[in-house]
Amino acid sequence: MYRDIHIGGVLISSFVAYALGALAIFLLLRRVFAWIRLSRYVANAPLAEAGIYVCVLALLLAFL
Repeated sequence: MYRDIHIGGVLISSFVAYALGALAIFLLLRRVFAWIRLSRYVANAPLAEAGIYVCVLALLLAFL
C-alpha cells in the first residue's frame, strides 16, 4: 500500500517520491549511457532516454 508523504503539513503523493527516485537512478544511468555512447546505437537518443526513464519508474512502482 502506498502512503502519502507529509512535508510541512502538505500531503504529497507517493508517486512524486517514486518519480524523484527514478530520476536519481536515471541520472546515474545517463552517465553510463554517455560512457558507452548510447547515441551510436539508437536513432533518437532523447526518445530512448525518456523510454528508459519510464521503464525505471515502472520498475520502482512494481517492486516497491
